[in-house]
Amino acid sequence: MESEKKSSSISNFGAWGMNVVSSVGIIMANKHLMSNNGYAFTFATTLTGFHFAVTALVGLVSNASGYSAPKHVPLWELLWFSAIANISITGMNLSLMLNSVGFYQISKLSMIPVVCIMEWILHGKHYSREVKTAVMVVVIGVGVCTVTDVKVNLKGFVCACLAVVSSSLQQISIGSLQKKYSIGSFELLSKTAPIQALSLIILGPFVDYYLSGKLITNFKLSSGAIIFILLSCTLAVFCNISQYLCIGRFSAVSFQVLGHMKTVCVLTLGWLLFDSELTFKNIMGMILAVVGMVIYSWAVELEKSSSAKSLPHAKNSLTEEEIRLLREGIENSTLKDVELGEAKV
Repeated sequence: MESEKKSSSISNFGAWGMNVVSSVGIIMANKHLMSNNGYAFTFATTLTGFHFAVTALVGLVSNASGYSAPKHVPLWELLWFSAIANISITGMNLSLMLNSVGFYQISKLSMIPVVCIMEWILHGKHYSREVKTAVMVVVIGVGVCTVTDVKVNLKGFVCACLAVVSSSLQQISIGSLQKKYSIGSFELLSKTAPIQALSLIILGPFVDYYLSGKLITNFKLSSGAIIFILLSCTLAVFCNISQYLCIGRFSAVSFQVLGHMKTVCVLTLGWLLFDSELTFKNIMGMILAVVGMVIYSWAVELEKSSSAKSLPHAKNSLTEEEIRLLREGIENSTLKDVELGEAKV
């Protein structure tokens, strides 16, 4: 039993670690690829299509080699989920392109209260006072950072809001679909990735032209740009797989809370590599948001320990009753077997 718990803990840490490394890496790679100081590849939606095309190819190879077994999921559910996921990732890429790295990551932190509200509305899930307090601390921290971050424009703010709402709904849907159809994280990703890739590669260039006023056909590819596009696609595969793994193992809210290490990494690297402005209020807001997420982790553990303590008491109070019912059941089943044998004779 202890070995199984240890193995599960190692698997959970591995999935989360993969998500942290790949997420931070893809943010840094995309920022360099899209920024004017880098290669000015401002076609974020099309790039997302490339991400899912490579992910779909990996899933196809996995199914062909027998590594994963396909399971049935209704087409309309796949289309609905793919649409939400496309809006989510496209919005995140556009937010990254139009906003500073700091505001981009801080806006993602607001998904914690949004996910809480959505789970309450959709699934009737309730949270303890400690969890609500932690979420409030996070919201205050996000508010401090948002107000003081001057590198925000209307188009970037709208994209960030759209990305937060759609991402929250997508992450809740990942867990719901996995439980509903008993499908693994990689199998679900393999089914949705081709739909997302096809739709984004077709519609992406038009969306990018509307937002940036540039045609992807006029972009001059260089060896450096190709390397960063391939790097972005490779990191996207690991990021997508680890996201599905984490949400399958944890809840959507807990997945957001576990990302506080990504927040610190991205804000620090954005300041070091891209000269993103970090004022004193920005730093204090970031610290407050991270403290709120740490409190949330403590609150979740407190709920788990409380539930574990209450279960043995409930079990002990029913032991005698269970024994009595079990004996009655055995006696009744014996009598029925005798009666059935007499009837056969």
